[in-house]
Amino acid sequence: MAKMYYEEDCKIENINTKKVAIIGYGSQGHAHALNLKESGVNVTVGLYEGSKSWAKAEEAGLEVKTAKDAAAWADVIMILINDEKQVKLYQESIKENLTPGKYLAFAHGFNIHYGQIVPPKDVNVFMIAPKGPGHTVRSQFEEGKGVPCLVTVYQDETGDTMDVALAYAAGLGGSRAGVLETTFKEETETDLFGEQAVLCGGVTELMKAGFEVLVEAGYDPESAYFECVHEMKLIVDMINDGGLSNMRYSISDTAEYGDYTVGKRIITEETRNEMRKVLKEIQDGSFARNWILENQANRPYFNATRRIEREHPMEIVGAKLRKMMSWLKK
Repeated sequence: MAKMYYEEDCKIENINTKKVAIIGYGSQGHAHALNLKESGVNVTVGLYEGSKSWAKAEEAGLEVKTAKDAAAWADVIMILINDEKQVKLYQESIKENLTPGKYLAFAHGFNIHYGQIVPPKDVNVFMIAPKGPGHTVRSQFEEGKGVPCLVTVYQDETGDTMDVALAYAAGLGGSRAGVLETTFKEETETDLFGEQAVLCGGVTELMKAGFEVLVEAGYDPESAYFECVHEMKLIVDMINDGGLSNMRYSISDTAEYGDYTVGKRIITEETRNEMRKVLKEIQDGSFARNWILENQANRPYFNATRRIEREHPMEIVGAKLRKMMSWLKK
């Protein structure tokens, strides 16, 4: 069983005497910067010249510098930009400013695990990965709560890197919920697998397949959308609140019987074998190689597929139906 840390284990004084640079001001970046600042940490946001986020960060009361200047200033450098952009940023703005004893931090292990960023041996490297989107990290902190985090240390030159990492988690509010110890390997590989096989790739293809089968059989696209897409959130919310048992308690017995008798016909051993292949491609670096090369080629497959998916009939029907739902955030 992995070790779990809580507030009594995470001493904020281990980081509020240090200068922290948050590189990036997107979903996670804004939450990290604001939560840490309000926890008494000396924070600066690092951005590129001309970034649209520069004014937003300043309006929120944060100091902003270029990424290079922020890295030079800081004791702790947290990189919170997209995986595919980190290597270029690291080479241009971070690497030369990693003097011995500094702390380099990540919220996802991709570039460390796959060797795209290789920090000097005389710097500390850790990861704090909140298990929730940035707006949730921020809103939970504002409510006096927190989002659980993962923590791991990759290099510990000064002998106190875990203490600093746990203090960082406390500044985010994560120690209020719990901070689970992991490794860069485990976080990276499980995160990629979950995204590809279940949360994004698996769920979207399942919903599209259900929608397409009903439409092909002559049912109205609107009905197909409601049954195979719209109601997904209702089911997932019940699972999120109390697991599969809570969901099954809340649905009809007819639906529960269908769950037991049909689910394994959809997710077959063949599906599981394909999942095992997906995991193997993540473990052996095949996925990382393909994604890195895709970006080096200016994303031809990614961009074309994004356009095609946006034009799917399910997306068109969904956009029309969501206009009827006044409670949805626009």
